[in-house]
Amino acid sequence: MDHGSQQQQQQHPAMIRLYEVQREVQSLGPQVCTFSGLKNEREYRRLERELTRLLLEVDQVDTEGRADLQGARKRAAQEVEGLLRYLEENATHPSRLAIEELSREAQGLVEQGVVEPQRAGGTAEISDELVDAVQELILRLTQVKTGGRVPLRKARYRALTRLCAVQDVIEGRTRQQTLPLSEDTHVAVQRINQVMVQVSGARSQLVALLMGLSGRDSCAHLSRVLTELLVELDALDVSGNAAVRNYRKQVVEEINGLLKHLDLEGEGDDTRRYDLAQNDSIRQIEAVRGRVGQLRGEVLRHCGVGDLFRPKPELQSLLTHLDQVDTARNPCIREARRRAVLEVQAVITFLDLREALICRQPGSNEPPQHRAVWMVLGSLSDLQAQVLCFNGKRADKSYILLEELLTKQLLALDAVDPQGDEMTKVARKQAVKFAQNILSYLDMKTDEWEY
Repeated sequence: MDHGSQQQQQQHPAMIRLYEVQREVQSLGPQVCTFSGLKNEREYRRLERELTRLLLEVDQVDTEGRADLQGARKRAAQEVEGLLRYLEENATHPSRLAIEELSREAQGLVEQGVVEPQRAGGTAEISDELVDAVQELILRLTQVKTGGRVPLRKARYRALTRLCAVQDVIEGRTRQQTLPLSEDTHVAVQRINQVMVQVSGARSQLVALLMGLSGRDSCAHLSRVLTELLVELDALDVSGNAAVRNYRKQVVEEINGLLKHLDLEGEGDDTRRYDLAQNDSIRQIEAVRGRVGQLRGEVLRHCGVGDLFRPKPELQSLLTHLDQVDTARNPCIREARRRAVLEVQAVITFLDLREALICRQPGSNEPPQHRAVWMVLGSLSDLQAQVLCFNGKRADKSYILLEELLTKQLLALDAVDPQGDEMTKVARKQAVKFAQNILSYLDMKTDEWEY
């Protein structure tokens, strides 16, 4: 096509209209690609409506039977249809529905354990069962697979952020329990006690807001209320009385602890927050895991030729490095660090057992039952070497075989009768724990966990 024909095509009314549609599609694209809600949400309906309108406009473009214009219209239609499909796929994805189900489960727990008692005029008693249940839900949320999809990562991050904030609030309530002073202590104590009552109510109100259980209130309103309480406390004259000053300080700390959770309206809009592959802490953890993988390979290679490579000092330093990684109370980062620690510990325990087996010098009067435990430990060491280098899935035959062999070793330990020998009892108990740890590590390696 010469320059004149190309210019004529670009100036054709149909092509001009397709360019206009394309510009609108480009502006909607980022909104679609980061939308993390469900089909019943207003923003979903708006995006769907806008894309459907554009699709109809593309369909109405008159191409006058020209092949070039028909091709351009077809490409524009495919682009709009792709965005519509992506929007629906993410809003109805099984992982997105799983996130919503866990969020609703969390809402039910919090409503029953915190919000309803407060609405009834009482005080919410935070039980250990509630704290444990919230922790369990957080763990389950971290295990939801996103397949790298930005909307799913964003939805999971938002749910986790709010649930972790709730966890922090209710755990703070169980830890601190600031007790009011007698009003005879100082003239300012009466007002501080009144503020304490308001803070208690604000705590339940905050939990309700975080879990979407408060239709009337807003984070901004509660933030203003708490800030006003801080100003009022700051204005109280408590000079000359250390006990009252300390009491006021505790109340101020409680208020500040609540305020830090109120800036969640835009939480998760920054891609770096939920795309943890770009997170500095995750990068540190991955660097450690990479080095552990190298050391593990060296250890297994040396064992294969009857030698023992001992990089324990470096492995211990890697554990120290992991301990210093800042998780920022993010459960996904905490879980990533926990798993990396287990990888390091697996190599260390393998080396410890190998060393113990090499250095073992049984006496002629060693009890047969004690010798039996050591025979099992020898088998476990060989199996652990296979587990360390295993890189398959749970459906693999090699996984099933390893699991069966490890279970057989547990049964063999169970069959050992210590006959009252304390050393054998201790050795068997340690061997059972060792075998269970290998099974847990094998399970962890194959659970397809992601950030």
